[in-house]
Amino acid sequence: MLAYAKSDIGMVRKTNEDNYVFLPPRLFAVADGMGGHVAGEIASKLAADTIREYVAAHNQVDCSETVIKEAIQQANWTIFQIAQSKPEYTGMGTTVSAVIVDGPDIFWAHVGDSRIYLLHDRQLKQLTDDHSLVGDLVRNGNITPEEALTHPHRNILTRAVGTNEDIQIDTGTALWEPGDMLLLCTDGLTNMVSDGDICQLLLRAGEGREVLDQLVREANAAGGLDNITGILLQNGES
Repeated sequence: MLAYAKSDIGMVRKTNEDNYVFLPPRLFAVADGMGGHVAGEIASKLAADTIREYVAAHNQVDCSETVIKEAIQQANWTIFQIAQSKPEYTGMGTTVSAVIVDGPDIFWAHVGDSRIYLLHDRQLKQLTDDHSLVGDLVRNGNITPEEALTHPHRNILTRAVGTNEDIQIDTGTALWEPGDMLLLCTDGLTNMVSDGDICQLLLRAGEGREVLDQLVREANAAGGLDNITGILLQNGES
């Protein structure tokens, strides 16, 4: 497996509130923080650090799907407690999209509107659902995916890590084969670059680092309105 990560501040924001976990060949995650002042950056870093430490401490547990879910639950509790104890951090939270890779098996867990994509057989599939207002509208057929890209409320989350004591976490499994790719990314990419364009860039993929660089360049060329973070995994060298 080949693995690459990149985070970019974008063209508008003054700080980067994204964080990520990059521990090849097993654990990967992206987190996009939210909150006033530096609270978003703190929330996403707390999530990344907590997930990294929890998975390392429970590395021998058989069920990877359980481990990654419990890691996010622990991150939720940690962020929520700090937000409750410091008024300036009230309401802070973060998205989390995380995977544990175990040979051909992918175990994923997800909260928020960051995304996990699988490229298989030249088709790009989004494994995760966006926990956002526009995500609900798209799933209910009220707006199209294209309309979601410019919807005025596209940044409103319906679920985030750390904003409530209890949290609902989506989990799932997938298989990947030699030649497949897995992309974890924050909405700084997906709000600027369409799924179709992401797919075409991945299909033309050469060296993974250059692919991530090109994705970031495309997002910035479209306005770069948010921080942009991506992790690209390539199954083999095909």
